[in-house]
Amino acid sequence: MTRVTSLPADDATCGWFHLSKPRKPRPAHFGHTKARWVVLGAGFTGLAAARQLAVHFPDEEIVLIEAQEVGFGTSGRNAGFAIDLPHDIGAEDYIGDIAIARTTLKLNLGGQSFLKELVERYNIDCQFKHCGKYQAAVEDRGIAVLEAYRRGLDKLEQPYEMIEQDDLPEHIGTSFYRKALFTPGTALIQPAALVKGLADNLPANVTLYERTAISDVEYGEKTVLRHANGSITADKLVLANNAFGMSFGFLKGRMLPVFTYASLTRPLTAEEQARLGGKPYWGVIPADPFGTTVRRTPDNRLLIRNSFSFNPDGRSNRKYLARFANRHHASFERRFPMLPDVPFEYTWGGALALSRNHMGFFGQLAPNVYGALCCNGLGVTRGTVTGKLLADWLAGESNELIDFLLQAPGPCANPPKPLVSLGLNLNLLWGQYRAGKES
Repeated sequence: MTRVTSLPADDATCGWFHLSKPRKPRPAHFGHTKARWVVLGAGFTGLAAARQLAVHFPDEEIVLIEAQEVGFGTSGRNAGFAIDLPHDIGAEDYIGDIAIARTTLKLNLGGQSFLKELVERYNIDCQFKHCGKYQAAVEDRGIAVLEAYRRGLDKLEQPYEMIEQDDLPEHIGTSFYRKALFTPGTALIQPAALVKGLADNLPANVTLYERTAISDVEYGEKTVLRHANGSITADKLVLANNAFGMSFGFLKGRMLPVFTYASLTRPLTAEEQARLGGKPYWGVIPADPFGTTVRRTPDNRLLIRNSFSFNPDGRSNRKYLARFANRHHASFERRFPMLPDVPFEYTWGGALALSRNHMGFFGQLAPNVYGALCCNGLGVTRGTVTGKLLADWLAGESNELIDFLLQAPGPCANPPKPLVSLGLNLNLLWGQYRAGKES
């Protein structure tokens, strides 16, 4: 028997969750249930896997389990970028091996198009805007990143526009940045609204249980998942719970639960919108990975996301919220001096499941246990497409993308615990300091 040592426990202050349309959570599981398919984790990956399994096996019940409420966890806490392009930060031109980059592009586009089709089919109100993204820089290091990425995009034959400082205000209002690289393929979303909408439009043969935290698991010919009010026995188990997969006995010491933090303002008044100028909605990611992500949402709020903490148990720690809210205020003031009286309404944290070699896991973990884990910060598109493709593979399908994922090496091992904590915390501190004005 494997006792689950850590369960999700996110803070209650996520703006995306509270501003998205309220929904009635599905009941928690009670009693003892048997099912052929059980999917653990109702984020982007788990929702896609459960949906696709239901399509492949229309006469079988698919059980989907979520420890918290749908939309409250990691999938509802990201910055809301459904990114199409590959971005290999370990490569000189941020593209690297061209064959791998082209396959990665196909994966990301597959996840994005699947989400877009579902949004349109079910009329999900999630502010889905296919408006592209800006990657912007202030420091010389950041400018060099943009130039290198431009070379990589040329190699990949992908469209872009380089925008100089004098022209940026007509795009994003602020003249804070020296240069930006605009790519048109990214979609922006309200992530909690999207996840809630996907959960409320699952196929009829998917049974979703929320607020059902698994306390221990017994693996064997069948998998028995126990919780406070009963148990669920699965012929086949699919893990779609990212870093919490380690608590279920798999990929131990191979994933890194790193939290990042965001703040969201109140809506801008008409006068403040005029003062800001620029387009009505847009998204900026930093050239420096430790810099600040910024969004203007369709409901005229501004989002600031930066700062990191390593939380080895994958659970939120409130001590970081006040500290990083102050940092968000400073970042906001540097970018938007024309908006001195706009307060934040929400500040929250959200987890990323990272690996040191930037690889995820896809495939079989144990007899009758499978997983799509470790999205490395691309949960919206990569989580969606890997969940869908895992279900396709379990149904007997094979194609170029499935083969690519199965052949990937997976997350590499981390150093021993004291060393990984010390090294990662020092790296986070140094990276945030080195980001300079881009923080």
